[in-house]
Amino acid sequence: MLRKFDFSIGEFYHLYTRGTEKRKIFLDQKDYLRFMVLLSLCNSKESIHLSDHWKKSPTELFALPKNEGLVDIGAYCLMPNHTHILVHERIEGGISSFAKKIFTSYSMYINKKYHRTGGLFESRFKAKHLNSNEYLKYQFAYIHLNPIKLVQFDWKEKGIIDIIGAKKFLEEYRYSSYQDYIGVKRPENIILTKEAFPDYFSEDLDFEEFVSSWLNFKEDEEV
Repeated sequence: MLRKFDFSIGEFYHLYTRGTEKRKIFLDQKDYLRFMVLLSLCNSKESIHLSDHWKKSPTELFALPKNEGLVDIGAYCLMPNHTHILVHERIEGGISSFAKKIFTSYSMYINKKYHRTGGLFESRFKAKHLNSNEYLKYQFAYIHLNPIKLVQFDWKEKGIIDIIGAKKFLEEYRYSSYQDYIGVKRPENIILTKEAFPDYFSEDLDFEEFVSSWLNFKEDEEV
């Protein structure tokens, strides 16, 4: 299915993809780590063979040198069978090149590791153009709150039963950029280029208050 828009330098987009037949694309902790390392290393004009470095520690992998980035990444979340990435087009063709590199590399890794063949993802990656300030800011909530589905699938319809527990779960969920917005220092911090995005959360507390407001959200409420 063709997109109804072209990627443009300076614009913001929500990229997302799902495993074929909604199957899991992350089966263990190392799979999640592999994809997060790729988020960093594939965001470069040059190619890098991660298999040459895979015995390195996570800190060393995220510290591997790279040249100019293809995109700016503002947020991401990895779920068992799908991914969300918030990006800013940095150079012409940056998003398409970045997406091709990361999804191809990860698919090859999974197929080799689990002795499988065929496509890992249900289709080419999908994208939404975030063409308003409100729509862009909303994505920081939408993307980062995705893991709540793992503890309460119907939270949007029924409201969160245990808000304190849900917030704690988000704070401990390592496979998104949530921790990077609440001040946790970790090697994964290098994935984001926050300065390329509007300064919605100049303080860690601003982000926590923003998330707290959405934790009380129900789908029948007006957005």
